[in-house]
Amino acid sequence: MDDCTGQLPPHVKEGLRLFNEGKYFECHEALELAWGAESGPVRDLYKGILQAAVVYLHMRRGDHTGAVRVYQRCIKLLNQWSDTCRGVNVAGLRADLSRAVEAWQKLGPDRMHEMDWSLLKPLEWHE
Repeated sequence: MDDCTGQLPPHVKEGLRLFNEGKYFECHEALELAWGAESGPVRDLYKGILQAAVVYLHMRRGDHTGAVRVYQRCIKLLNQWSDTCRGVNVAGLRADLSRAVEAWQKLGPDRMHEMDWSLLKPLEWHE
């Protein structure tokens, strides 16, 4: 995608801050506002980050199937973007998210309680 120049809107910045605090539901809400207000292609980046938060939310709530299902949609959106877009380290998010979901899938529904929660990494970004 070529919509990677420009500033992040306030709702996106708030969503990223909430993501990094582990407040995944609240992150989803903030990014949904940004996603809904955006008409350009970058809205898919916001949607991808929003869905990453939903993956982590499902994991924290013990929804094995939901986390894997949302991850599959999420990674398709994130894979459309360059490694860095609007100051967001998209490559790092893709890698961190994939590592976490891979560990989650290996554990399976019966061993989710063994999840290494340190795999849910903060998102790197700068203004």
